[in-house]
Amino acid sequence: MNPKCMPEASAKQVSRILVVEDEPSIRDSIVYALESEGYAVDWTASGVEALELAEADGYALVVLDVGLPDRNGFDVCRDLRGFSQVPVIFLTARASEIDRVVGLEIGADDYVTKPFSPRELTARVRANIRRAQLSVPVAVSGTEGGATDSPFVIDVDRWELRYFGEVLSLARYEFRLLAALVEKPGRVYTRAQLMDVAWEEPEASMERTVDTHIKSLRAKLKQVRPEFDPIRTHRGIGYSLKEDW
Repeated sequence: MNPKCMPEASAKQVSRILVVEDEPSIRDSIVYALESEGYAVDWTASGVEALELAEADGYALVVLDVGLPDRNGFDVCRDLRGFSQVPVIFLTARASEIDRVVGLEIGADDYVTKPFSPRELTARVRANIRRAQLSVPVAVSGTEGGATDSPFVIDVDRWELRYFGEVLSLARYEFRLLAALVEKPGRVYTRAQLMDVAWEEPEASMERTVDTHIKSLRAKLKQVRPEFDPIRTHRGIGYSLKEDW
């Protein structure tokens, strides 16, 4: 289905939202609620089309149903995180903790369980857009304060992290976790400390989420230099970055 677009907005900047939902009654109520709040809204019932739209257009947020007819919403979010850090709010009928954990681990920013009120959803949309606009990565400027021969270089303004000269493709939480480790090589961070650094609402996540992101970071670093594993595990405590290169 082609996306349904709001009429041309006024001269002022309007946040554009992509709604990915295949149930017409739910989708229509979401679109109406968001447009009533002044947002420009596109919608689609297809996970494949959602990825095409998100890659072609700049959205402030994506509302993503988990149970889509063509693709699982978790898979759509995982693919989306390969090229965009746009905030994602999952919609799902499954309220179990494991679903929430999986959603947050693959890069979702929030999670709403059906049935929900449109007012609740618009409030969460507004909060997540505001958080994303105000969000600043950890205060790292290059490798200042770390080892001078470190292979890591961080550009905070561009949200880029280079490893041996190669730009890493990182999700937002991966970027923050690695940036924190790079800022103070050798320092041992507990999982709770890393959650405080990387997540806007660390209480909404779980400590094993840190382990999942560290595993993903290690895999991406090994793609650049298979012979190195710069992230050190301190069992029962947390993680640090090697300081001797």
